[in-house]
Amino acid sequence: MSGRRFYTAANLVLLCTLSSPVFAAENAEDKREIQQVLRKIQASAQKMNYSGTFVYQQASQIRTSRITHYLDSAGETEKLEILDGKPREYIRRNDEVSCYLPDSKTIQVEKDVNQESFPALLTQNAQYLPDFYTIRKGEMSRVAGLECQTYSLEPKDGFRYGYRLCAEKSSGLMLRAQTVNPKNEVIEQIAFTQLQVNDIDKNKLKPSFPHVSQWRIENLTVQSNIHSGWVVKALPAGFTKTKELKRVIPSPASPASSSSTNNASNAGNAGSASANAVANKTAKSHQVIQMMFSDGLAAMSVFIEPYSEGRTEGSLQQGAMTIMGKRQGEYWLTVVGEVPVSAIRQVMNSIELKTNK
Repeated sequence: MSGRRFYTAANLVLLCTLSSPVFAAENAEDKREIQQVLRKIQASAQKMNYSGTFVYQQASQIRTSRITHYLDSAGETEKLEILDGKPREYIRRNDEVSCYLPDSKTIQVEKDVNQESFPALLTQNAQYLPDFYTIRKGEMSRVAGLECQTYSLEPKDGFRYGYRLCAEKSSGLMLRAQTVNPKNEVIEQIAFTQLQVNDIDKNKLKPSFPHVSQWRIENLTVQSNIHSGWVVKALPAGFTKTKELKRVIPSPASPASSSSTNNASNAGNAGSASANAVANKTAKSHQVIQMMFSDGLAAMSVFIEPYSEGRTEGSLQQGAMTIMGKRQGEYWLTVVGEVPVSAIRQVMNSIELKTNK
């Protein structure tokens, strides 16, 4: 939920009844109120200092993480500790993320990274969400001992899921996010279980592992902000391209490859969570082109690389995440996102390489 999404990693609380207040985007004043709420939710995640533990659930998978966020004159620093499974930590300094993998004593570095992981799930084009979701203000609730205001986002088409958000009453910090399918069933959720605000010890932002200065560094971002010539001709309405880059996909055989370098892998972000899905099980570390798309909350990524033997076309779904792979001439395409399969299929069927003539 990327994220992410992570978002992703994309996420909300109680769907409101028909009697609940509705922010109808037809009215300019209502639309301004919606946009003010959305800006407050995103700004609080970026500008507040906080530390807390949250739980992420996708289908049958449950993962617990600890996040510490700090803002000072040097900008944002954020540390994400994965508390289940193999130990690893992500430290983000503004738009650069370092993933610390103690098993292999490796630091994987990604540059020019968007902050689209819980609790900062909204992207820069979130102001357009009222055009594609009906947003309702719901009841007051409590998460991690704090009062929060609930909001529901009901999709206006079949290319995105619904969301239920719960934002802390005074600050607007997102405390809980749920993704719901057309049957109003929760298929993914993420929520704080403990949260401390403001008085944060900066020492918590340092790596927990000893001797990291002696670890091997692996740069996964080869080139940012590229124009490869690949295009998606029929994006679902509301989705825009937020980034295009060339990056490295670690070898699946590598101890480090079980982790994505973006904290969105814990928040459901569609971009980085698919890194290992793009590579076949026998592939070595290799470069791919990645295009990232968002409607302000839901996210999708397209990965493009040369075709190699041993791949099987098809799709799979887990929770809100859908992944689809397909051969196109000499290339292998992978589309992944926390959106319904109809959106993934439409994107896959409209990917083209524009050549200069």
